[in-house]
Amino acid sequence: MKQLVQMLFIALIQISCLQPNQTEKQNTDQSNISEHKTAIHQVCETKEDYNLKPDGTPYTNAELKAMSHQELMTVFNEMPNDTIQTIGILLYDGYFMLDAMGPLSVLNHMYPTKKILIGRNKGIVTSSDKVKTEVDYSIDDIDRLDILLIPGGVVATYNATKDKKLLDWIRKIDQNSKYTLSVCTGAWILGAAGLLEGKEATTNWYKAEEKLAQYGAKYVKKRYTNDGKYWTSAGVSAGIDMSLALIDHILGRNYAAFTALNLEYDPKPPFEGGHPDKTDRVVTYMTEKMYDQMLIPLLKENETQKP
Repeated sequence: MKQLVQMLFIALIQISCLQPNQTEKQNTDQSNISEHKTAIHQVCETKEDYNLKPDGTPYTNAELKAMSHQELMTVFNEMPNDTIQTIGILLYDGYFMLDAMGPLSVLNHMYPTKKILIGRNKGIVTSSDKVKTEVDYSIDDIDRLDILLIPGGVVATYNATKDKKLLDWIRKIDQNSKYTLSVCTGAWILGAAGLLEGKEATTNWYKAEEKLAQYGAKYVKKRYTNDGKYWTSAGVSAGIDMSLALIDHILGRNYAAFTALNLEYDPKPPFEGGHPDKTDRVVTYMTEKMYDQMLIPLLKENETQKP
């Protein structure tokens, strides 16, 4: 039964891709069938064709091959929705590396936009997995950015939510930024800065609704989301998806698709998981307890220090 359904599905795809005069030729000889398959390969793809000719039909491979580079770029280029000159990514000791470097790999495709790594302090910043990065700028050096991105972590991120100087700087940048972004628990920092109050947002799954409610935000269980200029993503790898969506929003689908293709971003994990909804409960429970052991002592310490 399953094979029959698959065969019918393939047949429907092929029929939908035929030119009208081809669908009438059901009883052609073998040579015509071969030519017909070649035509399908040239015109119809399993993906969506969104760059169409003026008459609404897809370009054939032969037509694309005959185009000059300038002609191809004329088809490729879309009117941008915004102009971005500077992108700043905050780094602080203990940040999750992929939270920052995943989006950086994506946003690097926004050319000739300047990308800046900004430390809490200038010099060496060490990620949670002990990778050291030399940062040329500190928060004292940067007064204005078009895009600000805040990565997450665990203990270091919680400590950042109590860092008055850092929060003041984030608020200052946000006053003039076009987009303010967070990845994973970086939303805790945006929340602590008062920027997510009344906003829809997402973050790492750990106590997500509770943590965002603490900052007056409404948790949305999505891979990424945006509310006005505030874009937030779920945990770690979701920052890549958010960054691609932002490029799609600013520069258009062609540029976003080019970025994904250049990175060969076609994720197919070897098993289902990555979120409590898809992960074995024992694994999820163990992970929750691990996070509790890291964060609960800090929460208790903070409570005892309150006047």
